[in-house]
Amino acid sequence: MAREYSSFAEFWPFYLCQHSKRQTRALHYIGTTLVVGIALWAVLTGSWLWLASLPVAGYCSAWLGHFGIEKNQPATFTYPLWSLIADFRMWGMWLAGRLGPELDRAGAAH
Repeated sequence: MAREYSSFAEFWPFYLCQHSKRQTRALHYIGTTLVVGIALWAVLTGSWLWLASLPVAGYCSAWLGHFGIEKNQPATFTYPLWSLIADFRMWGMWLAGRLGPELDRAGAAH
């Protein structure tokens, strides 16, 4: 039976351990960057139909990483909101060069 998390603080280390392989995280960064780029494009150009592509852009590469590389089930299936928040947190920490210590604290390989 899967563990139940009652807070994002409890969920965060689990999320990082589910993304222990560098290639999985790289695919998430690609997807999150695409999501941000498409959202900005839609806002700047008023092309709102582009927003419909956000789930495909974000999840396609991420799920490739989970099923093909990490060999685990995406946390999105059980914790959709926390997983979305964690995707952006991980991406932001990676961009800022601060993800390594977080992975160490969580016990996730990197």
